[in-house]
Amino acid sequence: MAANAWNPDRYLKGAMGDLRTRPALDLLARIPLEDAQLVYDLGCGPGNSTAPLKARWPEARVIGVDNSEAMLEKARANHPGLAFEPGDIAEWTPDEPADVIFANASIHWVADHEGLFRRLLAALRPGGVVAVQQPNNFEAPSHRLIGEIAAQEPYRERLLKRLVGDFVQAPAFYHGLLRSECDHVDIWETVYQQALTGEDPVFEWVRGTALLPVERHLDPLDFDDFVKRYRKRLREAYPMAADGITLFPFRRMFIVGRLDEADA
Repeated sequence: MAANAWNPDRYLKGAMGDLRTRPALDLLARIPLEDAQLVYDLGCGPGNSTAPLKARWPEARVIGVDNSEAMLEKARANHPGLAFEPGDIAEWTPDEPADVIFANASIHWVADHEGLFRRLLAALRPGGVVAVQQPNNFEAPSHRLIGEIAAQEPYRERLLKRLVGDFVQAPAFYHGLLRSECDHVDIWETVYQQALTGEDPVFEWVRGTALLPVERHLDPLDFDDFVKRYRKRLREAYPMAADGITLFPFRRMFIVGRLDEADA
């Protein structure tokens, strides 16, 4: 994903900020580590996941890493007491081994998860923890419809090979990968029944994330046409209830692996 595509205000718009932060808190609660000296938040975005990490380990150095300057500017403005630095997860390695490497809703943009996880595990101290949350909602209408419309003309050649979704693997893949190096592995999935309000709220949610590659690769007129088709299909897939609530189920995968302390 291009670093300059992200809009932090759109990402945290209204109630979406709390809904996007909740999985980070759920992931944090399952990290089996009392003390930490160095914690990294990969793909920290506007810092909404970095601040809870500092609250959990107040004595630790907690560093947010992101490849979007807009997100980093927002993070520094919102959390002036925290440290943030530029970096791309696809190539990132820390200057020194970490106690916790945390990645909330960020690694699904990165290819080669086997290589990525091996690199992250190698960057931990003995007894260190890698903790990841990633969307696994790609078969839901919100994401599937993007691919279906992208396969149509006049978008097909420009979009079909550029959309994200096939980097996320099955839970068994991550379990097998982590069990070879970790003494504690915890993997689970949660479907959040997100109650959204407003006009076309599912579109507004996806507009700030999964739809970004579409906007990047289409000219404005074609993108507007794409959006019209997509909005119509979304309204059919996610109808608004009589009370004005649109229920948007969203599946997420959580992965926690802790290295054996005996390796020290």
